[in-house]
Amino acid sequence: MKILHLDTNHELLINQLNDLGFTNHEDYTSSKEAVKAKIHQYDGFIIRSRFSIDKSFLDAATNLKFIGRVGAGLENIDCDYAEQKGIALIAAPEGNRNAVGEHSLAMLLALFNKLNKADKEIRAGKWLREENRGLELDGKTVGLIGYGNMGKAFAKKLLGFDVTVLCYDIKDHVADKNAKQVSLKELQQRADVLSLHTPETPLTINMIDGAFINQFTKPFWLINTARGKSVVTKDLVSALQSGKVLGAGLDVLEYEKASFENLFSSTMPEPFRYLIQAENVLLSPHVAGWTVESKEKLAQTIVDKIKAFTLS
Repeated sequence: MKILHLDTNHELLINQLNDLGFTNHEDYTSSKEAVKAKIHQYDGFIIRSRFSIDKSFLDAATNLKFIGRVGAGLENIDCDYAEQKGIALIAAPEGNRNAVGEHSLAMLLALFNKLNKADKEIRAGKWLREENRGLELDGKTVGLIGYGNMGKAFAKKLLGFDVTVLCYDIKDHVADKNAKQVSLKELQQRADVLSLHTPETPLTINMIDGAFINQFTKPFWLINTARGKSVVTKDLVSALQSGKVLGAGLDVLEYEKASFENLFSSTMPEPFRYLIQAENVLLSPHVAGWTVESKEKLAQTIVDKIKAFTLS
């Protein structure tokens, strides 16, 4: 089998596939059209988020048997069409779920303890103690929307705290000992913290809008390490201004490009301008799942799944 690698990854990915007898070619710079012109030569290709895989690209891939996505989500691939053509889709949510769980917890604790604000003030020569009095997580109710690999990883990290963890998911019977599955209405009635762990789908795009936010009984904190397009930023800003949302930790933003990069290549939207100035907002550049360890684990997961697929 011949495999084309379209994004750089941990070296073990190619090394182990070589050891398994695959022929590996690398192309990290050619245009999508140039890759499309030669993709018929390959049995599989491996990508992160370099470009979208649409119907015309899949039609050109006449010998394609699988696509490996070194990451959790598959939204940059026309999954329905790929499956119609009998192409296996191989993702690796197991590889970075621990990283996402830790990052979600880090964001929440940093917000509760005003660490970003306090750090900036001390660097500016300000020693303000009362203004930086924090909150404790103990006793709070944390609501998770989406209880797959990422949601379960975050719930596991919360075990050391005296918190109630609720989860809502479109699938039934996903709960485990770390979280109680409830209706969306109950989650909105009880949660002090909302954390998103959903893929990007028609159901989740613009899910967190003004109407959704106002269904919460209490003011709450928002953590989003999932997908930026799940949150309507202008509605989040309105909720931050009114106090309905007490603070937000955002690893992802509505304004990201399909490659999750080049955010600043266009005029900065006004709601984003508010976020970068707000003291109760913590931002990171879509790196919740990007750790030294997850880079290796993602690659190993893809190798293991390709091996299992080709031997099945």
